[in-house]
Amino acid sequence: MCKSKKSTTVVQPTNRNPRRTPTSPSNFPSSNSEVPITESRSYVYGGKDREWSKTSSSSVSSHASLASLKHNLPENPHIYPLSEISTATANFTANRLSSNSFRCSLRDREVVVFQRKFRRQIDLPELRDRLAIICRSHHSSLVKLLGASVSGNCIYLVYEFVPGANLSDCLRNRRNPSFTSLATWTSRMRIASDLAHGLDYVHNSSGSGSGFVHNHIKTSSILVSEENFGAKICHFGTSELCGEAVGESSLTVSGRILKKSGSRGVRFEGTRGYMAPEFILTGAATQMTDVYAFGVVVLELLSGEEAVRFELEGDAGGYRRVSVVDTAMEAWKEHGGVRKWVDRRLRDSFPMDVAEKMTRVGLDCVADDPNERPDMGRVSMEVSKLYLESKEWEEKLGTNIDFSVSLAPR
Repeated sequence: MCKSKKSTTVVQPTNRNPRRTPTSPSNFPSSNSEVPITESRSYVYGGKDREWSKTSSSSVSSHASLASLKHNLPENPHIYPLSEISTATANFTANRLSSNSFRCSLRDREVVVFQRKFRRQIDLPELRDRLAIICRSHHSSLVKLLGASVSGNCIYLVYEFVPGANLSDCLRNRRNPSFTSLATWTSRMRIASDLAHGLDYVHNSSGSGSGFVHNHIKTSSILVSEENFGAKICHFGTSELCGEAVGESSLTVSGRILKKSGSRGVRFEGTRGYMAPEFILTGAATQMTDVYAFGVVVLELLSGEEAVRFELEGDAGGYRRVSVVDTAMEAWKEHGGVRKWVDRRLRDSFPMDVAEKMTRVGLDCVADDPNERPDMGRVSMEVSKLYLESKEWEEKLGTNIDFSVSLAPR
């Protein structure tokens, strides 16, 4: 009895890792198709493609190729062709959110595109490094930057789209002033806590050696998420990529150093009511001017008031400037003033001790002397603690509370 031999077939191994060609770089996702370089020389930075005209003067000087640029981006932020953004926004006419922002769909993802002008010349390597750091920054309280496109003297920043409304509209409904989306104390404390952690991340943990300066902290630049009523800071990275940063320098006024050693100085247009005194004087912003703006936002959350408003004064028809900082200081000095100052639409349903502590936090942040303001690391810890105290208060008394825990006179 003979055993038949099983025939075996030897399969020669194939090269599973063929030598990559320049049109398929190993460190760039295959889902993003290569954008050919044409004779018009479209150099792209940090979004999928930004066009640089061969004859036009650009804010970013470079002769690097698109392929080498992609290789040098650590986590490959999208480089959007300007033509792709233009098509998605119907040549910047459709779904306009503001004078310089548009909502559209790019590569099956809802995004918001912001058009900004460069403030100064930025070399391509510097711009590339900044984009790489910002795009790999992740925090739940920041609207994420996905990439950018550049054309001439403008940069187009592409951010993720987050359903929701800005904090200013949530606090103050112009059609119905008696209504607010943030009708409970803990909802406002949640916003304050999210903002504090987000700004602390921008200053201390976003990947830059000396930290970033945000420059645009205000209620209209803070998004309240539709999903969970959490807060997200918009425009992170705008100042860095638009050339507002001017490097490190100490600002001294009347013998006082206006910012800490190692923090970054920037130039930007201020918003009335959010500008720190030293910014008005010098025109330069620091992390301490961010802290000042954060303090203004905190006081707005507590009172429901605008950062600054103008009221009729007397019968002469003149106007008086009223800021939330001034009204908060007056309330703090008056016995029982904080309780009367806190937003009446909360219907007195808040823990009085926490409200006073939060008012003190806000006032500390808007101190005239920047050296007396706390840094965001300290502020975020204090606000988180007060948020937890607010949640404990709510759990003890129930969520639908229509009476005050304070007996102070209104």
